Amino acid sequence: MKILIVEDEQNLRETIAASLRKEKFVVEVAPDYYAALDKINDYDYDCILLDIMLPGGSGLDLLRELKRLHRSDSVLIISAKDSLDDKVDGLELGADDYLTKPFHLAELNARVKSLIRRRHAQGETSISLGNLSLFPDKRQVEVGGTPLQLNRKEFDLLYYFVANPNRVINKMSLAESVWGDNIDQADSLDFIYSQVKNLRKKLKQAEATVELKAVYGFGYKLTEL
Repeated sequence: MKILIVEDEQNLRETIAASLRKEKFVVEVAPDYYAALDKINDYDYDCILLDIMLPGGSGLDLLRELKRLHRSDSVLIISAKDSLDDKVDGLELGADDYLTKPFHLAELNARVKSLIRRRHAQGETSISLGNLSLFPDKRQVEVGGTPLQLNRKEFDLLYYFVANPNRVINKMSLAESVWGDNIDQADSLDFIYSQVKNLRKKLKQAEATVELKAVYGFGYKLTEL
């Protein structure tokens, strides 16, 4: 799952990013309004951590842009401003939660996970399709109640597919969801092909009632058999 941190304070930004990466999230960062604007116009995120006071503009204006784009990214406002007006304005513009600085990283991580569960699994601790169950917080997968062993990238890809069932997803979108800003570390999109191939094989061997289908010229989609 991919997170965007919009925060101008470098030490805090790096601390939050390191904490979320330990939780196996793909993390991207933006230190100011315009960098964040470029990010949200180009990419989708599972959760955006958004400071209100930013160099070059306001986090509230970024919320307005997300609303204009009809985006469904979950938004957690993180701000030193503790006024009722800021909270109300942010929530009315589409933010999902509000956390006042200073905060404990454990609470931040818990809130991020809760927002993502709410977005992808209607608040449940697992997402199911057919006889496949995926547990995001524990990073575990079961087929018919039996654990399915996946490597980190295979899990991330499957999570993305399960959260978008029956939707055709192209290789670039898959690469961005798994690597984020580090997409250049994937030698080529052929790596995505090999990971999807391995994942398809494991699902078949486990007798999952879902199938990863290649859509020629477009990408892949996960469907229920």
